[in-house]
Amino acid sequence: MSWFRDEGGVLVLTLHVQPGAKRTEIAGLHGEALKIRLAAPPIEGRANEALLRFIADRFGVPLRNVELRQGGQSRHKRIAISGSAVAPESLLSGGV
Repeated sequence: MSWFRDEGGVLVLTLHVQPGAKRTEIAGLHGEALKIRLAAPPIEGRANEALLRFIADRFGVPLRNVELRQGGQSRHKRIAISGSAVAPESLLSGGV
């Protein structure tokens, strides 16, 4: 199993999120999830909002094309992205 998969044109990412970090960045793989450090605190949904904006920016899509499918209150999240031409693997190599 990989940290991402294509479900009929919709890219689904499995993420491990660490809120309250010094800066927002991709930290590599964490088991079978992509680890993302977020500068936003885990208060009142701010971390989730920051995560969705970060993902939309990285994949070059509008925020409305990014959806939190699972893990609203958890560090382990599943995110769906539609309409992106960016290859998920490029996030690990520092691309985009």
